[in-house]
Amino acid sequence: MIVGAGGFIGSALRFVVSGWVQRLAATSVMPYGTLVVNVLGCLALGFLGGLAEYRQVLEPGQRLFLMVGILGGFTTFSTFAFESISLMQDTEILKAMLNTAAQVVLGFGAAFAGFILARIL
Repeated sequence: MIVGAGGFIGSALRFVVSGWVQRLAATSVMPYGTLVVNVLGCLALGFLGGLAEYRQVLEPGQRLFLMVGILGGFTTFSTFAFESISLMQDTEILKAMLNTAAQVVLGFGAAFAGFILARIL
């Protein structure tokens, strides 16, 4: 139940944030909304994971709710994969490659930054 409740919140947040970002970049074919959601989700997951590891501040139920539920519902890796394939099918190969590289590099970088930030704080 706790994971499902968190997933509901995370999915709703993903819809709002991704839509808002995509509307800001309305003239672009690139899926910036998904990119921003994935990077923010990676940053938050890295930060919470770091807090859990270094500070032991999250109880198991809190970890499930926040990390599995909310952030699992918020991040959109499957959407990223589908959008990249759609770009390739539309013969936007360079944009598909750029999207894939940006998602992976920025996502890993954000997760690492969140983890380091948790250690510093």
